[in-house]
Amino acid sequence: MKITANFSLDEFTCKDGAPVPDTCLPDAQALILCLERIRAALGAPVRIVSGYRTPAYNERCGGSKKSQHLEAKAADITVEGVDPEAVHEKVLELIDAGEILEGGVGYYANRFVHYDIRGTRARWAG
Repeated sequence: MKITANFSLDEFTCKDGAPVPDTCLPDAQALILCLERIRAALGAPVRIVSGYRTPAYNERCGGSKKSQHLEAKAADITVEGVDPEAVHEKVLELIDAGEILEGGVGYYANRFVHYDIRGTRARWAG
């Protein structure tokens, strides 16, 4: 199911094959709109490394018991041709400017950036 010009719900399917539950669709759609803004700001495609996670998969991959991925409110992302550090900085800038929703931002050096729409500020490096 296409949500925006550049993102479909299928990109958020759990790595174990489970689709995003209907109860999580509003949050997934809100997150996708923010990811679309990140894509526009960086001028390059955003790749979803990890989106929705089932509780079983989240446990297997070592995710937090309160992970925002469990509610389809989080995505671990990379951006084609853009260093993760620059992605991290742009996400923080967009939050500060009110262009995307406040939430959690994790920087995983040379790998990916975590962004979630939990509604409260959380920052970390992994």
